[in-house]
Amino acid sequence: MRGQAALYSLFFQGLDWLYPPVCVGCGTLGWRWCPSCQQQVTLLTEKVCEACGAPLSSATRTFCSSCRRARPPFQALRSWAVFAGSLRLALHHLKYRRHIGLSESLGKPLAHFARRLAWPVDMVVPVPLGTKRLAQRGYNQAALLALFVAAENGWRYAPHTLWRVRETRSQVGLSLEERQVNVQGAFLADARRVAGRHVLLVDDVATTGATLAACTQALLTAGAQTVYALTLARAVPGQDAPLDVPSLPGADVRLD
Repeated sequence: MRGQAALYSLFFQGLDWLYPPVCVGCGTLGWRWCPSCQQQVTLLTEKVCEACGAPLSSATRTFCSSCRRARPPFQALRSWAVFAGSLRLALHHLKYRRHIGLSESLGKPLAHFARRLAWPVDMVVPVPLGTKRLAQRGYNQAALLALFVAAENGWRYAPHTLWRVRETRSQVGLSLEERQVNVQGAFLADARRVAGRHVLLVDDVATTGATLAACTQALLTAGAQTVYALTLARAVPGQDAPLDVPSLPGADVRLD
């Protein structure tokens, strides 16, 4: 696992030597995502719901109104930063412009954030893409992020533990209830791998948490002891307008 991440890093360094990168945020030569753009990221440092990680309007509350009505199946969900500005643009390039070198630039700060959470982690599992979408895109951006999260922390990387057993439509534009129905029963986990384990489930962006909840339910059904959910970014109402979707095969924005 560490070796795989190291090979990716060497491959990216080789590409950077042959074709000097340009920052996807500001165009600065020599960086995939420059320090200035990284510093513009809005970290989720304010008070958040202990269950789903959503920002809370009141510092005296422990859970958001949604989680007070019904707790999600994961133990906790946390996101590194707000899905806005330079981070939103970098994720857009990673997912739809095939700029896979950004997985290292984005995965390492996510790994450091995960370490600070001090959760018990036996294995790191990415949210899987469906077969059709994976074939169209050529890679799973959540799996690339999860690889660096695992490698940086010395955790077991287990990408073939959770599967999407049926294709789902894009979650964009769907209500919370529609999202939940859309992904219900869409995932299956390998009981031989997860039974009795503390699983860290990794995705790129969280919106309502519906996909993460469906994945968690599959992992718990397979015998996982606990599931913690981690995403690079979180969509927060009022933060930035949606990016235009590029005309690339499979460029159906999935924010959750």
